[in-house]
Amino acid sequence: MANVVVIGAQWGDEGKGKITDLLSKSADIVVRYQGGVNAGHTVVVNGQIFKLHLIPSGILYPDKECIIGCGTVIDPKVLIEELDRLAELNISADKLMISETAHVTMPYHRLIDVASEQQRGNYKIGTTGRGIGPTYADKSERTGIRVLDLMDIEGLREQLEWTINHKNVILEKLYNLPPLDPEAVINEYMGYAERLRPHVIDSSLKIYEGLQKRKNILFEGAQGTLLDLDHGTYPYVTSSSPIAGGACVGAGVGPTAIDRVIGVAKAYTTRVGEGPFPTEMVDGIGAILGERGAEFGTTTGRKRRCGWFDAVIGRYAVRINGLDCLAITKLDVLDELEEIKVCVAYEIDGEHCQHFPKSSRVFARCKPIYETVPGWKQSTEECRTLEDLPQQALDYLKFLADLMEVPIAIVSLGAGRDQTIIVEDPIHGPKRGLLSADGTAAAKS
Repeated sequence: MANVVVIGAQWGDEGKGKITDLLSKSADIVVRYQGGVNAGHTVVVNGQIFKLHLIPSGILYPDKECIIGCGTVIDPKVLIEELDRLAELNISADKLMISETAHVTMPYHRLIDVASEQQRGNYKIGTTGRGIGPTYADKSERTGIRVLDLMDIEGLREQLEWTINHKNVILEKLYNLPPLDPEAVINEYMGYAERLRPHVIDSSLKIYEGLQKRKNILFEGAQGTLLDLDHGTYPYVTSSSPIAGGACVGAGVGPTAIDRVIGVAKAYTTRVGEGPFPTEMVDGIGAILGERGAEFGTTTGRKRRCGWFDAVIGRYAVRINGLDCLAITKLDVLDELEEIKVCVAYEIDGEHCQHFPKSSRVFARCKPIYETVPGWKQSTEECRTLEDLPQQALDYLKFLADLMEVPIAIVSLGAGRDQTIIVEDPIHGPKRGLLSADGTAAAKS
């Protein structure tokens, strides 16, 4: 039994939704601890596709309690649309709970987000335009609206009348946009409040009670390590802390509550939006991987940039998050390649570098140093054990585990739940990792 954090070990889009869905089967409570509707998790169950933005992936199991923690920012309109979509699919949201202290995305946040990005011109950072950054900015400025504020009609009216008038000055004077009607916004959000009221709780207390009862808790992160506000490729980052440490703040638990951290990484690397990307493929192979891997964002539909696996950022993710196991996804996307490259280090201004540089200007000058391994040129989609894999595919996974110095617990070979090799269950299984960095990879007969 264990309380586990699931994080992205790259720039997001690693397939965390599927891994969270798989691990939710062994959990009692699933907690989303940061981000907002700028994130998206796609889960495929029995051929049916579920796209979730705010609701934890565990919602697809009727017996799991799902909590949207205080570290998230909530767009109530999108959340209600998700609830309606689940109802259409006969999926109950009765066990969904929302932190009363989570902050709320308002119409002015979305308007400012889009207008600000447009004004940046060549200096844009690749925001989704969903109002996430401005919502977190208001949270830091202590002018934000929290879920509990939505539940207090008179207090909400007083707070929003001042706030909207203040934001209207910014919209009109700075961005040349028409002002918002305070009364219309207040009435709209009062309606959202009544719909969401039955789900609102003191989430940190609920999680604490679960810990006291020794329930298994799964902490679900959005985005990825390299998008972390403090530890990512700043300024091309998100506005929250997707790393494992963010789970404690965003859920309201102490670090001693966390037993394990599993990092999710693709068998190659992708990135959405702006910013340096040393292993990015500008040739036809990148296009092939993009097509085979269906590399388009769940939230925005934007095309993802594709590159070879980068072990430098992989080792950085291990260090920053304290990873003790990995889930490698989309191994099947590499099935057709004759050979596969892996970035093992960088060259920066003629110097050999093993570590991730914190300056984006320096990172943009990084030239990848590759090692090349043979591909396997056969399908892995039907493999369900390590022994089923072609030897070259197993060797590739072992190579990644050696480079990152952490064992691989899960291998994903497609979008479906069943297209998975579970070497060990990070929640119920022992801390071993059969496909590990100490030479204990499963032998081929």
